[in-house]
Amino acid sequence: MGDVMSEQNAPRAEAIVDLDAVRHNVALLADRTQVPVMAVVKADGYGHGAAPVARAALAAGATWLGSCSVPEAIDLRKAGIEAPILAWLYTAGEDLSDAVAAGVDLSVASVDELTAAEGARVHLKIDTGLNRNGCPMELWPDLVKAAKGHEVVAVWSHLASADEPGDPSIDRQKARFDWAYQVAVDAGLTPMRHIANSAATLTRPDLAMDMVRVGIAMYGLNPVPQQEDLRPAMTFRSSVVHAKRTAAGESVSYGQTWTTQRATTLALVPVGYADGVPRGLSGRLEVFLAGRRRPVVGRVCMDQIVVDCGDDPVRPGDEVILFGPGDQGEPTVREWADILGTIDYEIVTNMYRPRVRRRYVGTK
Repeated sequence: MGDVMSEQNAPRAEAIVDLDAVRHNVALLADRTQVPVMAVVKADGYGHGAAPVARAALAAGATWLGSCSVPEAIDLRKAGIEAPILAWLYTAGEDLSDAVAAGVDLSVASVDELTAAEGARVHLKIDTGLNRNGCPMELWPDLVKAAKGHEVVAVWSHLASADEPGDPSIDRQKARFDWAYQVAVDAGLTPMRHIANSAATLTRPDLAMDMVRVGIAMYGLNPVPQQEDLRPAMTFRSSVVHAKRTAAGESVSYGQTWTTQRATTLALVPVGYADGVPRGLSGRLEVFLAGRRRPVVGRVCMDQIVVDCGDDPVRPGDEVILFGPGDQGEPTVREWADILGTIDYEIVTNMYRPRVRRRYVGTK
């Protein structure tokens, strides 16, 4: 992408998703584990677009897809995707007949959920220490017993602290999971096992078991401290809509929190917190514009930000990269997350917004 565009194609707010980066990441993770890979595409593919990402992941070697809700899974089926899909969170009393008809596997963590999922292939979920969803260990034998008349595909669980390699909770959860699996086998079930998320896939090969579930790493965002050859898939960009010289002593944006110390050129960029740029980045955000990083000054508004360009020439249509892979020196998703005290998951999923146009590059 160049740094100057014609005014006809200058984007207002655009998330560019590199499907070749997704393919690279999935292939790397699949090669690392040598077991089947479930590509997690919940929350509209972490803001990247569920169906295009799913197709890229499957082409790169993934064989399963993971969604959170049943409607998410049904949307994948409507997009023509036939790979096995697991949906793991639904509401009490939710009609699951569409999931059963579409051949969507369902997670089950209680006898009541097992009854609600009648006719579906099920994955029995044991709570091994996350204390979120999952069957409590003391109720597990009863759930296993009740499941004997159902098509049980897997026993599974979710790790709480796999992104902190060496955390003792990981081994505790593994021991509890091994116990739960043995209970199922002793009851005559023959399920597969899956507990490893992206972080465990990268750091704990012993937890690969029969399948790994990769989410954030598939999008090129590294969940662990060690360096990995992951390629961030999303670039968020906009363009300059107005540029003007401003005298010294003039304040910028709501609350007048920033004042020019000398005459400078200010560039107006038409993105704000309604487009996924958190207001909490006010006074702390930089963008890549006209060949280098430049500070955003004043408060982030609902629809726009202002960039201090000094004496450098800028004009309407100039490209503004808010975050990207970092190859040109532009800010990255991780930088945003670190500044805000959050995680990169939150940043990219926030890009799923009506005013942010999504565009795909790479092999589709």
